[in-house]
Order: sequence, then C-alpha cells, then structure tokens
Amino acid sequence: MPRRISIHELTSDVRSGMGYSALSRKYRVSRQKLEEFLQKLVAKGLLQESEIAGIAPHAPTAIMDAPPQVAPPSRGGGDPTPARSRLRAAPRRTGGPSYTIAEFVKATEQNDRAEGLFELEGDRVLEINLDGTVWTKMGSMIAYVGIIKFTREGVLEHGVGKLFKKAVSGEGARLTKAEGKGTLYLADSGKKISVLKLDNDSIYVNGNDVLAFEDSIQWDIKLMKKISSMLAGGLTNIRLEGTGMVAVTTHHQPLTLRVTPERPIVTDPNATVAWSGSLEPQLKTDVSVRTFLGRGSGESIQMRFEGTGFVVIQPFEETYFQG
Repeated sequence: MPRRISIHELTSDVRSGMGYSALSRKYRVSRQKLEEFLQKLVAKGLLQESEIAGIAPHAPTAIMDAPPQVAPPSRGGGDPTPARSRLRAAPRRTGGPSYTIAEFVKATEQNDRAEGLFELEGDRVLEINLDGTVWTKMGSMIAYVGIIKFTREGVLEHGVGKLFKKAVSGEGARLTKAEGKGTLYLADSGKKISVLKLDNDSIYVNGNDVLAFEDSIQWDIKLMKKISSMLAGGLTNIRLEGTGMVAVTTHHQPLTLRVTPERPIVTDPNATVAWSGSLEPQLKTDVSVRTFLGRGSGESIQMRFEGTGFVVIQPFEETYFQG
C-alpha cells in the first residue's frame, strides 16, 4: 500500500539530496508516480525546478541503487553474501595479449647482455661476438651479422696423426673455422647448450656434442683402449685443453656425477656427454651368445670411470653403440 505523503516531509527529503530510489522506497510509490507528483509541486511553486534537476527523470534504476538481493542458502549452508556484493567482487576481464607483431618482436628479440665472447640467447642458441677465429661444428651456423668467413677444416690442417685417428674412429665431429668480425649465431638441432670456461683445464667431450671452442684451445681425438678393434665407427671423444671458451650440447638438462676412488661410475656410452681430463674410462663389455641371438639386456657395452673427477650424462641415448 502507498504511504500517505506529507508534502512538507517530501520537500525536505528532496532538498536534503535524497535520490529517486530512496524516495520510492520510503514512500512506497513507483518512480513514475513520484516524478509526476514532484512536477505538480514545482507547478504549485512548492519546489524549484533546480531542486529536482539533479534527479534524471525516467532513468533506469542503477545496480548500485537497487536493494541488495540475498540468495537463498543452499542445503549445504551456501554463501549468504548479497548478490550485489558478489557481483562487485567478481574479477573484471582486463584482456589478454593482443598478439601483435610488435609484441612478438619484443618478446623474442636478441638481448645483448655483453657477457663476452660466448653468450647464450636462451639455452638453445649460442651467440659468439667474434673478433678473430673460432672453431664450430659444421652446419651449426644459423645466422650472422658482420664480415665472417667460413672455411671447412682442411684434410691435413691438424696433422697426419689426427687424420689417421679420424679414419680409425669414424670421427663424426667435422669442424668449420669461422674468421672475421661480427656476431655469429649457432645451434644444433634444438639441443641445450652449456658454456664452459677452461683455465688451464682439460675435458673430454663426445665428438658429436662439441658445438664451438676458441682457437686458443688445443684439441685432439682420443682413442679408447680396445675400442677401435671392437666396433667400426666407435665412440668419438675429443680432448679439449688449455684456456678459453668451449660450448657443448646435450639433449635436455645434463646431469653431472662426481667420481671418487671409493665410488666409480659406470655409464651408457650413448648417454655420456663429457668427463674431466683426469679420468681415463675403460670400456666394459658383457657380450654373450644371448647378445648375438638378440636376447641380451641391451646394456652390453658400458663405460667405467675410476679415479677423481666428474662425468656428464644426458637423459637421452644417441645411437653410437648397439648392445
């Protein structure tokens, strides 16, 4: 039922700044009736047009002015929070990425961190700030800036001894000499790249995992005992020694195992990436009739490391040996 309206009380409420929604609730009349009544008061001179000018006629009631609607509780207890409060608490969408070319370029562009000769761009691309000569794995160049000349390793460039070792071992790490001044980018089939700084150190690296090294590094092919007589195209290892930067690659994140006299390490040659220059691994075989019949364990050829040093392995088996 509409409430009996006191003209004196209504005009006082209007002059105090009370809005249409509050007046409609107080006097229990529709907004349209209230607007009509206020216009009659203006016509009679009981209210000024300016006093109701701030109230927009026929405007829909805003959510913020609506009375709170409490949702009925669910059987399990429910949330008694008014629906209006829950609506306000809902997060607003701010919009996702626009996927523009500018955003793509900014997210993927080269980042010069001035780290020196060898610099990683992510963990799959090596940046070489070249001013001289470096040795790289053949086919690993993906881009360069500047004046750089690439020369394939000569047949006798490193002497007859290394040529003979390559022929016997089936060496797969062919090298390219990069000379000049500029920025060179290298990668190897998306493999993870690790950079090592040798300081009068030595390390053995699987020939297929050598990505690049400075010209100041001395290198040689290492033939493991009995390996050349056991299998053609056997395990290829390169000894890197001296002072300078070296980059090696692995399939996924490498794991380094420490070797002590009390704790020798045995690894699968196909998963072995590198080891310290102080170690001389022995090839361990477990070949039997079952192996030749195709019923072996699949781990017939192993590498055993004894002494003091470390071994780097990867969670991936590159096919060098079939055991």
